[in-house]
Amino acid sequence: MRFRRAGLAAIGGGLLGLAAATTTTAPLTDASPPAAAVVTTTTSTAIADTYVAEFNKGANFGARDMLAVDASAVQRTFIKFTLSGITEPITSAKLRLHVNDISGAGSNSGGTWALMSDTTWTETAVTYNNQPAIDGATLGTVGPVARNSWVEIDVTAHIAGDGTYSIGGTSSSADGAEYDSRETGATAPQLVITTGTPPPADPVIVGAGDIATAGSGDTKTAALINALPDAAVYTTGDNSQGNGTAEEFAAHYEPSWGVFKARTRPVPGNHDYKTPGATGYYDYFGPLAGPSGLGYYSYDIGEWHLVALNSEITMAKGSAQEVWLRNDLALSTKPCTLAYWHRPLYTSGATHKPAIATRPLFRALYDNNAEVVLNGHNHQYERFAPMDPFGVPDATRGIRQFVVGTGGASHYAFGTVQPNSEVRDNVAYGVLKLTLRAASYDWEFIPIAGQTFTDSGSGACH
Repeated sequence: MRFRRAGLAAIGGGLLGLAAATTTTAPLTDASPPAAAVVTTTTSTAIADTYVAEFNKGANFGARDMLAVDASAVQRTFIKFTLSGITEPITSAKLRLHVNDISGAGSNSGGTWALMSDTTWTETAVTYNNQPAIDGATLGTVGPVARNSWVEIDVTAHIAGDGTYSIGGTSSSADGAEYDSRETGATAPQLVITTGTPPPADPVIVGAGDIATAGSGDTKTAALINALPDAAVYTTGDNSQGNGTAEEFAAHYEPSWGVFKARTRPVPGNHDYKTPGATGYYDYFGPLAGPSGLGYYSYDIGEWHLVALNSEITMAKGSAQEVWLRNDLALSTKPCTLAYWHRPLYTSGATHKPAIATRPLFRALYDNNAEVVLNGHNHQYERFAPMDPFGVPDATRGIRQFVVGTGGASHYAFGTVQPNSEVRDNVAYGVLKLTLRAASYDWEFIPIAGQTFTDSGSGACH
């Protein structure tokens, strides 16, 4: 992640331990792309397999081309694999069995499969009378199976690396299942192992606005963010819900959301500006909040360009902030863009009406094909369909706006529901999590413990 700020001085240390920013005069790029995933898949066939049958307790069936599990008469299967040469972490392990079922079209139960502690048995010696115990962890139970098909059981949690593994199969059904043994060749039992380094996870951001008070709501929403230690954090303003004083930041914000201040990129709200010049806000966050008195800046996460803006200073067309925003967007090389500030252009809240003064910022973002805008101010959650700067639905280029004023301050009522409002709630406290994929995004509203409202979905980059 890199930062671009609204000025020439360098911003402080980069979020999540990455490097600091350039100025607005140069394009912004990550220092180096993540290494490509190296994945290897190896298929090991059984080194031994057999089954036993209650109807012939002294017989050995190790040379047969089939295996069986049944409850009447009892038949059990034993399979052994040896793995070697595994040097990378195992990311997937699957037991694969091919359904033979020469006596029918299939079975209503493919059996239950489990690990065995005994790895010394030999397929030419095992009988019903001396069969090894199936005494290990259960790997899985297979439902109905059809003849001439493969079944797979995920055994990743039980395969640690090189070694010999014994697996036993039983059934509680009288409609037994039959499988091909290793004597069949191509359809022999398999253990398919995938190793290597998986691709890096898509980056996640999480946050809300209207946060810290003397109550407990902000502590409960902070717990949600603490459960996502790798996520970057945003705020949508009114970080200190009182008067934005240094004392309030220390008493209310610091004990809750302040725990993850180093990975937070905030914007100010009107309550932050109740202290002249929002000095409590700027002094508390320091370089993380952008230039003091301006409060707008940008940074990149993965394939996304994020812009933090300030709705508490002038946003008019031709203003310093609007001109900076257009220049910043023009410099971005990322395919997807998200912006956030405090006062929403669109809202159904009864307390604060739509902030039409923010329209020039929304217009600049729309002109540059931005995808998402996040706001706060009204203490509620609301999601709008993608729209243009004048509230006209636009499925092709429209910006999806969220109001996320659910960080901890008491809720506000809804008034007249605005056009294109898709989801609303003013009961739950919570945070909005966004997963920023290379050409799309997922959203999920996460409520605090004990509350049930949620909202989720996906959108594509333009």
